[in-house]
Amino acid sequence: METSSTKPVIAVTMGDPTGVGPEIIAKALIRPEVNAVCRPLVLGDMETLERGIKIVGAQLRIETMGTGVPPEATTPGVLYLRSLSDLSPADREFAKPTAAGGEAMFRYITEAAHLCLSGDVAGMATAPINKEAMNRAGHKYPGHTELLAELTGTRDFVMMLAGDRLRVTLVTIHEALADVPRLVTHDKVLSTIRITHRDLHRYFRANPRIAVLALNPHCGEGGMFGTEDDRIIKPAVEAARADGIDASGPLSADTLFHFAVQGDYDAVVCMYHDQGLIPLKLLHFDDGVNVTLGLPIIRTSVDHGTAYNLAGKGTASERSMVAAILMAAEMAKQRIETYGNAT
Repeated sequence: METSSTKPVIAVTMGDPTGVGPEIIAKALIRPEVNAVCRPLVLGDMETLERGIKIVGAQLRIETMGTGVPPEATTPGVLYLRSLSDLSPADREFAKPTAAGGEAMFRYITEAAHLCLSGDVAGMATAPINKEAMNRAGHKYPGHTELLAELTGTRDFVMMLAGDRLRVTLVTIHEALADVPRLVTHDKVLSTIRITHRDLHRYFRANPRIAVLALNPHCGEGGMFGTEDDRIIKPAVEAARADGIDASGPLSADTLFHFAVQGDYDAVVCMYHDQGLIPLKLLHFDDGVNVTLGLPIIRTSVDHGTAYNLAGKGTASERSMVAAILMAAEMAKQRIETYGNAT
């Protein structure tokens, strides 16, 4: 069992072999701050990672691990790899994802989830995938989150985007703006608040302060600009407060973020994608982290896609990958200190 004095093992999934994942992983794993706080175990493809290391000029040697995890005393300059695929050159061609690559992505994610559930690793950080390629391989999921929800038996989950200055969670995610008002229901808002509270309390800060945004400008201005804030969001906030959650709202989005960034709140519950992602990416475009709340495991991810226009050039920024690994390690440390090794 891990203790607070040991460095947690974080599974790092390689993602799309034709994108920037292998390169940003290689760049991230030579960063001393990463190796100071965790033992990364990469789940990926040997030759693809070797190519990524060469492209970025990283001083890394791959050590393959069929079983087990990296030792407590890890060797500097070593990338510990569990190789789960043997991709052909055609399946590694930059910016040309294939079904075989999609199958490989699925294997990396599935293995990481199983390792988390078994307790062999403390959490997982994921590089970007190509959802279409994974679907072509027969795995019909919109993305990481839905696959991980199925693998862990999770029904209710929340997307959180986070950086040092701001954390946002979303009631609705990838939906047409015209559909958002009908999707913002009392139960969905309340569930999002509860999951946000529970996992922030578990992994980040005891008794977190949560701001809940209005859907409409000026909280609907007494019904002039819409009634959802008074009819739906306000009662949900009141129900959360009755549960002992420190939630405030509905609050007007045009002013709230100023106070959140000043430190008045630990997270902001947003009603739709752009309401939360515009301010988050304004502040954390390069180092934002996508965290899936509600799962029984720790999962963080880069907050960007496969970046095919940069693949193979060695110029893609590793900052989001570094931030994702560091956040997973910090969450694991907090969980271990508070709950032992319980998930």
